[in-house]
Amino acid sequence: MVTAAGSDRESTWRALCRGARPIVPLVDMPGIPDGMLMAAAVAGPRRGSWHQRNLPLALQAAEEALSDAHYQDSGVDPTRVAVASAPAIGCTPGISNIQWGPHLAEESMSWWEEFLPSTPSAYIGNALGLKGPRSSYSAACASSTVAVMAAEQLLRSGECDMALVGAMETIHPLMAAGFHKMRVLARNENPAEACRPFDTHRNGFVMGEGGAMLVLERADQAVARGAEVYAELVSTACCNDAHHVTDLNVNSEALEYLLSETLRRGGLAPVDIDYVNAHGTGTLQNDITETRALRRVFGQAAESLCVSSVKACLGHLVNAAGVAELAITALTLRDGCAPPTVNLTDPDPQCDLDYIPLVARQRELEHAIKVSVAFGGHLAAAALRRWSGSSARQATSPTELLAAA
Repeated sequence: MVTAAGSDRESTWRALCRGARPIVPLVDMPGIPDGMLMAAAVAGPRRGSWHQRNLPLALQAAEEALSDAHYQDSGVDPTRVAVASAPAIGCTPGISNIQWGPHLAEESMSWWEEFLPSTPSAYIGNALGLKGPRSSYSAACASSTVAVMAAEQLLRSGECDMALVGAMETIHPLMAAGFHKMRVLARNENPAEACRPFDTHRNGFVMGEGGAMLVLERADQAVARGAEVYAELVSTACCNDAHHVTDLNVNSEALEYLLSETLRRGGLAPVDIDYVNAHGTGTLQNDITETRALRRVFGQAAESLCVSSVKACLGHLVNAAGVAELAITALTLRDGCAPPTVNLTDPDPQCDLDYIPLVARQRELEHAIKVSVAFGGHLAAAALRRWSGSSARQATSPTELLAAA
């Protein structure tokens, strides 16, 4: 992981558990309105074009993931390693300013890298010599959750033996200006208190830089080579509410279907789920709609459900939000520690679940769900199971369970 909270997995995780709030004013970026806030990535250059900032951070996270999974010693054929990513928001308007001439050949890498959605997966695959299937999935803020779902399907189908999947996002003035125009960005004289998911005084999110990369493989393979497994990917699902390009359907029917389908595909009952990592943007509509859907699907089991949002710490990572928060969900299960929803000092009466206000919660956790809610009506979710080391022996086929290493 590379986030505002830390330059790797464990430093990010420790900061989240202690309730860090690394939110600062966004400065020194042309075209950014005064007073805009962000969660800035701690690693990599703060200046330079999009590809000069985004891609090195993505590679840094990918190298950490593969090293942690002991890929070099795994014996896995590079032609059997897939790369699945979400795109990142680049400087596409800059393409219109390109002037044809002898210099274009020298600069061509720059403009096409910023234009093609497939650039992150191609860049990472080329840099690391991974020769399996490469793909990129665009579903707004659910993109990287959908990429995890796609990687799962590649593994189950036998197209690959291992998949590197994830995303990275750095802030571009175009993206910042768009969110500012839509009035979805949080405002507060104290930057650290700006993003307030599920709080009565919430008024939006802060943008973030960072992301995560995961290594997925079949559980039988992970067990056979002695990999350190963080969680089992039990099931995934995605759908669309077919409602509006930016607004959620407040009736929450599509989100309820998503949650129910995720449970059904994983053979899980509502009472089995201990923790939900919510999308939790801190916008009025999102937080109420998520609460309503969780209430309706989980019924009485919602009373014992722990839910939290980490966006007040990491910021909203847009295309990378899903995979970064899924990584956090896996660590939640690993350590039995549910990260807090910081700044939740005055809960909205319409957001009446246990949203773990202010302080992390130590608790025995077996199953968790990560929910992604995105513009365009894109909805995606993934269910994880705490790794016990025994579930793989219970699988009815080598591809029934997947391991996130």
